[in-house]
Amino acid sequence: MTYGYVRVSTDKQRQDNQEYEITRFCKKNNIVIDEWIKETISGTKTPDKRKLGGLLERVKEGDLIICAELSRLGRSLFMIMSILNQLMKINAKVWTIKDNYRLGDDIQSKVLAFAFGLSAEIERDLISQRTKEALALRRAEGVILGRPIGKKSARVKLTGREKEIERLRKNGYGKSEIGRMFCVNRMTVDKFMRDKGIK
Repeated sequence: MTYGYVRVSTDKQRQDNQEYEITRFCKKNNIVIDEWIKETISGTKTPDKRKLGGLLERVKEGDLIICAELSRLGRSLFMIMSILNQLMKINAKVWTIKDNYRLGDDIQSKVLAFAFGLSAEIERDLISQRTKEALALRRAEGVILGRPIGKKSARVKLTGREKEIERLRKNGYGKSEIGRMFCVNRMTVDKFMRDKGIK
């Protein structure tokens, strides 16, 4: 399968410019687009919150994704590298028109795959180190981290479900049945109902 991927950040931008570039490229290279994926959403959004996420789940070995430029996949270098690495693992291809990028099964792609993996590992280590340093600094300042001992969280799994639970009770559902619906214990339902004044 060959996919044409088009993304613009706002309604004020036009998708047809990217579509035209991809169509012209495909015509010149005798490529047929089997499916178009078009969306209007910020590139800062993670792929799972975009149509791109659905495409990444469907794409198979040998499939080709064509887009106008790499920045259409994401706004940050790390996000783009993560997407490309994911596609490389299943031997899918990504071609871009403006930056003339070709991700495939050649030696250049294999070197990039190593770089992607190494970058991701370094990034994870840096995030972990920064988190540890920040926590250590807060402790040194005398800040008590985490929830105080004996204090219960104000939010529980049922928070925001008050009206739904009230409706279920009016329809004759028992606390155990409601608990199974929301994957919580009967006692949790009972306490939540008492705290919220639900009969």
